[in-house]
Amino acid sequence: HKPYERPDKLTHGDGMYLLVDTNGGRYWRFSYRFAENQKTLALGPYPDVSLERARAARDEARRTLRDGIDPGEQRKVGKITKEYREVNSFEAVAREWHRELSSGWTASTAKRNIRVLERSAFPWIGERLIAELTAPELLACIRRVRDSGHMDTAHRLRELAGQVFRFGIQTGRCERNVAGDLRGAIPPKGKKNFPAITQPKEFGKLLRAIWSYSGLFHTCCAFKLSALFGLRPGEVRHLEWAEIDVDERLIRIPMGKMKARRTHLVPLSDPALDILNELRPLTGNGRYCFPGMRDHAKPMSENTIGQALRRMGYNTSSEHTAHGFRSSFSTISHGSGLWRPEVVEVQLAHKHGDAVRLAYDRGDFLAERRKLMTWWADECDRMRRGAEIIPIQSVA
Repeated sequence: HKPYERPDKLTHGDGMYLLVDTNGGRYWRFSYRFAENQKTLALGPYPDVSLERARAARDEARRTLRDGIDPGEQRKVGKITKEYREVNSFEAVAREWHRELSSGWTASTAKRNIRVLERSAFPWIGERLIAELTAPELLACIRRVRDSGHMDTAHRLRELAGQVFRFGIQTGRCERNVAGDLRGAIPPKGKKNFPAITQPKEFGKLLRAIWSYSGLFHTCCAFKLSALFGLRPGEVRHLEWAEIDVDERLIRIPMGKMKARRTHLVPLSDPALDILNELRPLTGNGRYCFPGMRDHAKPMSENTIGQALRRMGYNTSSEHTAHGFRSSFSTISHGSGLWRPEVVEVQLAHKHGDAVRLAYDRGDFLAERRKLMTWWADECDRMRRGAEIIPIQSVA
């Protein structure tokens, strides 16, 4: 198209025209008068906006004029309102809250929290102004989750919404926390206790089964270390070779991976170190000590240890779970009377003491905890040798 020497107007009636600029660009415009002033309203570029759509926009602007409203000013107000809603909606405030605070959470907690909001809140109340949201609207979302059979998630949604509202109050986007009005609106969640074998004799049987388990080698190693470490299942399967210091005989799990939000030190007993040294030739060239079977760039599946327990004949709903090893370690260690309670609790990465003490306890009791983990390894060996080892054939 040959460029125009100056802009040209192609009229289409009732104040609408097509403006053609000097570069050949074409734009729909509507010319009108309001309060004795000549004004122009942009209707969009052609051909993105068809003639039919441009005429419909012009007719709407003319109706606005007949109502005594300036269509140009109405558009400005609408744009401001849209921008206001975009930064003050429940979803916008929630995502800002998540960005601001999630750095202090573990990666799994950050991912889980935003996922609950994305699945259970944003589709229904995400676009609503947080200042206009009511308790019944939030309750409808919570009940929807509850009715789907996920009571724990329903309670988590209420707790997360409460944190978002408090952040909204702090940042001036709302004045009250309507989630607080919903306390007691759904039945309380029951205390979740993971099934665990805590009697030494029965735990010895479990250890014999584990040491006789004939699954994949790195599964067997993870299985044994689950018993020797007392870590959470996720912390075992996410264990990285870079976190293992053989010279110091320590595992250093960084803050971002720990539920307690602080670096956790795990002393390595001789049996634990031997297991890791045997495993290193198999998986030591990768990131994870226990990589996934299909994708070595990812950690072992969270179901692996549970499946192995079930294959050995243990009911993970009523007898013992992967998480149950922590209870076994805790109960037997506390029950021995040999260790101060705070030493065992720190080894479990549980909080203890006041806030000032917590700020300085990343490595406290380390000498005692080294002795504790050596004792625990010896105790596991003693319990395991309490009867004849019975081979259990299994494949994992």
